[in-house]
Amino acid sequence: MCGIAGLLTSAGYGGPGALAEHARRMIAPIAHRGPDDSDVWADEEAGVALGFRRLAILDLSPHGRQPMWSPSGRFVAVFNGEVYNFAELRRELEAYGFRFRGGSDTEVILAAFDRWGIESSVRRFVGMFAVAVWDTDRRELSLFRDRLGKKPLYVYVEPGLVTFGSELKALVAGPSFDRTIDRAALSSYLRYLYVPAPRTIFKHAIKLPAAHILTIADPARALPVPEPYWSLREVARRGLANQIVSEADAVDELQELLSSAVRARMCADVPLGALLSGGIDSSTVVALMQESSSRPIKTYTIGFDDAAFDEAQHAARVARHIGTDHTELTIAGTDAQRLIPRLPEIFDEPFADPSQLPTLFVSQLARRHVTVALCGDGGDELFAGYNRYVFGTRVLPRVDRMPRGVRTWLAARVGRLSSEQLNRLGPRLGERIHKMSDLMTADSVDEMYRSLLSAWKQPERLLMGGHQHQAPDEDSAPIFDPGDPASLLDRMMLADQTTYLPDDLLAKIDRASMAVSLEVRAPILDHRIVEFSWRLPQSLKLRGATGKWILRQVLYRRVPRSIVDRPKKGFSVPIDRWLRGPLRQWAADLLSEDDLRAGGLLNPAPIARAWRDLLDGRRQTGAALWAIVMFQAWKREWQA
Repeated sequence: MCGIAGLLTSAGYGGPGALAEHARRMIAPIAHRGPDDSDVWADEEAGVALGFRRLAILDLSPHGRQPMWSPSGRFVAVFNGEVYNFAELRRELEAYGFRFRGGSDTEVILAAFDRWGIESSVRRFVGMFAVAVWDTDRRELSLFRDRLGKKPLYVYVEPGLVTFGSELKALVAGPSFDRTIDRAALSSYLRYLYVPAPRTIFKHAIKLPAAHILTIADPARALPVPEPYWSLREVARRGLANQIVSEADAVDELQELLSSAVRARMCADVPLGALLSGGIDSSTVVALMQESSSRPIKTYTIGFDDAAFDEAQHAARVARHIGTDHTELTIAGTDAQRLIPRLPEIFDEPFADPSQLPTLFVSQLARRHVTVALCGDGGDELFAGYNRYVFGTRVLPRVDRMPRGVRTWLAARVGRLSSEQLNRLGPRLGERIHKMSDLMTADSVDEMYRSLLSAWKQPERLLMGGHQHQAPDEDSAPIFDPGDPASLLDRMMLADQTTYLPDDLLAKIDRASMAVSLEVRAPILDHRIVEFSWRLPQSLKLRGATGKWILRQVLYRRVPRSIVDRPKKGFSVPIDRWLRGPLRQWAADLLSEDDLRAGGLLNPAPIARAWRDLLDGRRQTGAALWAIVMFQAWKREWQA
């Protein structure tokens, strides 16, 4: 696990040695991603430079240093991540006559480029990765990411210059960078709490989409369109057309796939542990880890001083039953207050999923003892674990069947109710009525689902001058074609897997863990398990109101139901209470009218109403306001 950065230019940017120096400056702000070593390589004539920061995980010797050359000398690369099947690939390459000096996966992937070429090699890799490769024969720079988007890769473009890096701050440190804000990206951020790919908050920078390769030969020309080497949509379509029939066989196959994925991700030359929330996903991963270990696995949990959000006692019960070496830390709003000033620097693009805070805390806790940790990310998206899937499948079709006129009338009636009137029904019921009102005005079931995911339902109203919001999937083909055998549940899950998963959850765990130099691996998101999940009938995912049915069956073989069966809470924080309490003064400063108007982007009026509603206890607007304060704090850090 590392940090990478570099550039390709036809514009010069200095004299002899300048390109290497630019690469050094670009990797300096991401030293946290690789505190163990660093190096750069540059070819002045070709106008290319690669920079690397190393977090040593496999082969701690100098044989694992990057940038690294392929055996033929044709390719030079920098690589962030892990290729878990490198041992099998190594044996295959050795049969072709390749010899290896060390034990790193980087050396194997470069030999693979020599043998099979870049694209064919990438299709063979199992893992999480972001890679930059310079082909000295073709004089081309290739950039690519893993299939699910676990490892980030940003690209900045201006005439004669392309820069890339693991984080935006590396691009900002490059030879040139335009900080103009993309207002469409800001609108999407205010709705979803993250900026969906391929956009970034900056107008001239993009996120390379997951499972894509971008090949650049001439930086003076427009950036080519990245090409996919794997498609979630195609995986879903093939899986729905080839469903598994036997329930027992499906459980056995999932167990074998999960066990194999966990074992592969336990390969490390440094201390290893796991992040344990006590939920189905992380408990399954930890149970399988312990089966493969001769000593107690180290597990780490964060608890809260608010019982409504605290699951630490559940994690402790799971840890005791499995027999792990367990560590727990309880946090409060005052703890969050000490960490918050670091958030804009860590998340160098506006990001407002409140679970970023406990993710940072648990990463800090784990890093005291281990360098690698496994997590349970992916179970909800692959096996229908979210409560919104139950709500969506039961409620959205009924709303859609209502006559348009009736829906419009009901929404208008709710709109005329004051916050005080709704609050008399109770804050939770009032919020649900507001949510149903938003659903009534949607034009389709897909739009209703986007409404469920939205912090600000009409974010364009927050922007000075207005700006039409663009949903993340509106740039591409429909989620499913009309002829596909896709249910509403399938559509919701695929939407989450293509946007929310890579751009929120995986971005969150990457930035939070790498901020403290911790590598986190997600075995459930092995792409072979993703492909398997789409072959499962809906009844093996969501059965009645119980999600992750099949994953539960694997866990029940190891942990009693009485320990793990309980209502889902989710890994979040009491953000409404914190904003009214220990974070109130900090938030009030960022939400002042003068500060909101600065830069000519945000309209203070609707934000002020939401702030008053929160303080007076009329509405639970904490998530929406967190988006604003996180943007304001980010703007102070990166737009000053």
